[in-house]
Amino acid sequence: MSMDRAGEIERADGAEGGGEATVVTTLAAKAATTTALSSYPVAPGVRLNVRRGPGTQYPVVRVLSEGARVTIYCQTPGTSVTGPYGTTNIWDNIDQGEFVSDAYVNTGSDGYVRPRCS
Repeated sequence: MSMDRAGEIERADGAEGGGEATVVTTLAAKAATTTALSSYPVAPGVRLNVRRGPGTQYPVVRVLSEGARVTIYCQTPGTSVTGPYGTTNIWDNIDQGEFVSDAYVNTGSDGYVRPRCS
């Protein structure tokens, strides 16, 4: 069953002579099947390197500007980095093939806040 059909339910119309089924889609049912994504602020005054993989040995693919916010899709262990929010080996996947050290992202936690990357 596709994601679009997961939230559909059928109900009998009950009108005389009609008896047709009406399909009702509920946004709540769709929302319950996905995990809400949030954006998190990068440490103030930091221009953050975005790398191709979860470690400092990976090449820099771009640099986030000061005041940037990131959406974290998944997290994975990698090179240990010390930054404004402590020392951690957690790397945040912010786009396909793009990672930043969690030591520079204010997630409000010292641990994982998103699922592990597969």
